[in-house]
Amino acid sequence: MPPVRGGSQHQAAPKQQKSIVSFFGQKASPNKALTANEISQPDNTTPQPTEHNNASQPALKRRRIGNEENEPVRPSPKPSKTISIRPQKLQGTPRLGGFLCSHQDGTIEEEDEETNRRNAQRHNRFVKKLGKTEIRQARAEPAEPEAEAAEEDDEEVIASVRKPSSGKKKTPLTPMEKQIIDLKRQNPDVLLVVEVGYKYRFFGEDARIAAKELRIVCISGKFRFDEHVSEAHLDRFASASFPTHRLHVHVKRLVAAGHKVGVVRQLETAALKAIGDNRNTPFVRKLTNLYTKGTYIDDENDLGLEAGEGSDAAGVSSDYVLCMTETNAKGWGNDDQVHIGIVAVQPKTGDVIYDNFEDDFMRNELETRLLHIAPVEFLIVGELSKSTEKLVQDLSASKNNVFRDKARIERVPKPKNMAALAHSEITKFYAGKLENIQDDDSTREAMTFEKVLQLPEHETVCLSALIKHFSAFNLEHVFDLGKSFQCFSVRSLMLLNGTTLSSLEIYQNQTDRTGRGTLFWALDRTKTRFGQRLLRRWVGRPLLDKSQLEIRIAAVEELKDAHSNSNAESLKSLMSSIKVDLEKSLMRICYGRCTRPELLVTLQTLQKICMTFTHITNPSEAGFKSSYINDLFMSLPLVHDKVIACLEKIDPEAAKKNDKYKFFREGETTKAIATNEAEIVATEQDLDGHRSEAGAKIGVKQVDYVTVAGIDYLIEVENKGLKKVPASWIKISGTKKVSRFHTPEILRLIRKRDQHKELLAAACDAAYQELLTNITNHSQAFRNCIQSLATLDCLLSLAEIACQPGYVKPDYTDAICIEIKGGRHPMVEQMLIDRGDAFVPNDTNLRSDRTRALLVTGPNMGGKSSYVRQVALISIMGQIGSYVPADSARLGMLDAVFTRMGAFDNMMAGESTFMVELSETADVLKKATPRSLVILDELGRGTSTHDGVAIANAVLDHVVRQTKCLTLFITHYQSLSSVCKSFEHEELKNVHMRFEEIGEDGHEVRFLYEVGDGVAHRSYGLNVAKLAQIPDSVLRLASEKSAEMETITKERKLRFLSKTLAQVVGGADMDQMTLLVLGTDELEEFH
Repeated sequence: MPPVRGGSQHQAAPKQQKSIVSFFGQKASPNKALTANEISQPDNTTPQPTEHNNASQPALKRRRIGNEENEPVRPSPKPSKTISIRPQKLQGTPRLGGFLCSHQDGTIEEEDEETNRRNAQRHNRFVKKLGKTEIRQARAEPAEPEAEAAEEDDEEVIASVRKPSSGKKKTPLTPMEKQIIDLKRQNPDVLLVVEVGYKYRFFGEDARIAAKELRIVCISGKFRFDEHVSEAHLDRFASASFPTHRLHVHVKRLVAAGHKVGVVRQLETAALKAIGDNRNTPFVRKLTNLYTKGTYIDDENDLGLEAGEGSDAAGVSSDYVLCMTETNAKGWGNDDQVHIGIVAVQPKTGDVIYDNFEDDFMRNELETRLLHIAPVEFLIVGELSKSTEKLVQDLSASKNNVFRDKARIERVPKPKNMAALAHSEITKFYAGKLENIQDDDSTREAMTFEKVLQLPEHETVCLSALIKHFSAFNLEHVFDLGKSFQCFSVRSLMLLNGTTLSSLEIYQNQTDRTGRGTLFWALDRTKTRFGQRLLRRWVGRPLLDKSQLEIRIAAVEELKDAHSNSNAESLKSLMSSIKVDLEKSLMRICYGRCTRPELLVTLQTLQKICMTFTHITNPSEAGFKSSYINDLFMSLPLVHDKVIACLEKIDPEAAKKNDKYKFFREGETTKAIATNEAEIVATEQDLDGHRSEAGAKIGVKQVDYVTVAGIDYLIEVENKGLKKVPASWIKISGTKKVSRFHTPEILRLIRKRDQHKELLAAACDAAYQELLTNITNHSQAFRNCIQSLATLDCLLSLAEIACQPGYVKPDYTDAICIEIKGGRHPMVEQMLIDRGDAFVPNDTNLRSDRTRALLVTGPNMGGKSSYVRQVALISIMGQIGSYVPADSARLGMLDAVFTRMGAFDNMMAGESTFMVELSETADVLKKATPRSLVILDELGRGTSTHDGVAIANAVLDHVVRQTKCLTLFITHYQSLSSVCKSFEHEELKNVHMRFEEIGEDGHEVRFLYEVGDGVAHRSYGLNVAKLAQIPDSVLRLASEKSAEMETITKERKLRFLSKTLAQVVGGADMDQMTLLVLGTDELEEFH
């Protein structure tokens, strides 16, 4: 008989076994109301189930309302709907407490006015009590409320359902969170990476940025560090984390994205903290490392790459940090003429470059220096003018700029007394350095100090700002090396401006901004990274001194033919075996950042270099005719004794494993290391002696220690003998058969051992840093050795270029001339050889006292630009000290190469294409000298024909007649060819790129790529249009228009000549006769 609901029948019903469903369904307590998650819409048409029905429908869940069972409730078919709860009396139910719920789109029974009024009052009190933020959170995240009993009033249930679980109170900050807030206040512009246990964590806004850049998970929480009221409902900071061994991988990615990253480490260990006075305080954390794109030197993977491997072969990014400041030039009230000072530092190599110059409104001087230095980070002191700011932003604000990466910009204020403060800070900095130098370096350091004190005001301000900037990164040691200070504007070196670097593709090609196809790419055969960097400087700064140039090229020639010299062969073999970047490793040693394996490899490489040439005790023993090479070989083994002295202290096997405890050989350790090692051994002996004492307490002769899960010195006792274990023993772990204990004495001894291990680790680190300091004290000797090796690497690279077929040693002369027989384009030729093609050679003859300018005409795509570029590149290669691609070459000493090629605008500066063209031309006219080579390509094409011809004519006349520089002038204005007739001694000569007309109409040409005398009176633009696949209909119309305009031009010329002839017959002056002769010549050439 099924149980009957209500009354005594229910009380007397026999107790039956419940179905298994009832054990899993949650039952409502009599004094608890239902939550929105526990109630679903009832089905009024469903009959009340019996136990039999329940058993036959196990999927249904039963609920209890009050003390009674209600109908089974099925899960809501649409769980995503929001459920609203409304009180509704159950008809026939003697007690309140049965409430139905319905979806928002369901039908709700109407309530009387009194109920609605009371609900509204309770709702208002509810809002005032909890606040809007908590209401939104309660609605968004419904939790199970702890409701009061709902026996007296229906509305009590409503209030209890809507009431949140607990009122949100402001959670106090943890000690670590307080540390993070303090660190963030001290370093607001730094992305902090905090060491917490075995992970590094980001907090707050730093976590959001790191998660975006590193693509890691960010746990939601507070993003602000100022306890703002908008985040009062959150009780923790947002965070993101990664394992400790991935630190430098992620730091490198963050700094590459332009962020300033700080690493916060724990400065205490658990063992040392346990015996300290601050045992009850949180771990001390401090900012130990600071990194930016230009100051990140901890990438060990970057130290073992060969030249060109893993990086752009062009070496565009040179890792310089450039500081600059600017003021208006004297006598100028605006920023059209400014005075700029720069100091650039390369932390990885220790090079320091400084310069001080004036610049005009185009900022060409600044652009030239930025393109040569290619900084990855700017430090700007004070405010910049609009023109300078635009240039810096254009060169650094995009990843598609000439640096091929986005440069980081940081700014510092410039007070009015900045110059005086800078001089005082620099004096204080170097005065402290001079007190700690070695005797053999005292003279050099004193000279450096004098040089620094004599720097102009702008450079002093920049140097002071950089010293302060690098001190925050613990890299101020870079300014100690006096020999690395170099002025950018050196009179013995040619300065290629920014336009020339781009037009001639010195470092980057103009196609995809990579190094392939550039002059540096064509000359780079270096084997080491430090040699590659030196060759890059050679390529961008050719020599001006003829004697130095002859010394360098004589060394290249001797190395090229030195097949029988054993030292030359040993050098080539040695270069191929060097896998470490010695220059960067030496700087990491000076910074104290060098790892033990890296130090071992660096010292062993230096030892190998010294041992290879240790037999050379004086320069003559090197066996070369060139004293330049002999001196370089002589400087290589000079550090042999210092290297051996360092290696004798090191255990090579321990160094390879980065084992700090066994890094030093026996007898080479410090007193602190020996003391702590002795204490550790004594403690371990005491632990071993404690075995018998512990065994006696449990009734055995002695116990054996075991190690489980990294916990050592555990005593295992079988569980059946646990009665013998003293109560003072501490159970650590156990299994079904055994239990493992530590005795109080073992805990004391382990704690003592761990403390001495921590002290031993600190002593080992201190001894290692002392070794690095000793090497740093002799860093200049090591630096000289590495620089000599880099120079030899560059000379070998140029010697390998000289061995290529068709390359010849140029002859140098004091005369101003370029005489080339069979010259070829160095980069295009190499790329054609790779494809199996050959380059067509050409001759060039330019002399200041004869023909010093060539007016080059020819069809489009006929090879005009390639020809003038090859002349400039051969001249630059010759002054680098390289063999050149020609049958013969006689070169004078050029002081500069200026180019005006291509068409582009400068929208950011509000300059049109023609404005940029004329601005660059003006810069050339102002700076060119009789010893300069000037290349002008299609000047005047950016405006109307008449204006363009007039400007091109005037500029050509000026550079040939006034400046008297060597000039190559490309034009499509055939009328300019008449300018040659105004020069009596053929200072200007017409040449053209030869071609052959083919096809029936003669509008198709075959390019011969040869230079011939005379003028090309057609440009054959329609032929290029056909190659560009312009539609045939357009080509036909263009051909008709071209023929029509040619006919009109001929008729005009004939009418003009007829009129002039009539005037001459009528007795005109000599000017009319001249016009008649010139017009007749032009008409003949036109036909």
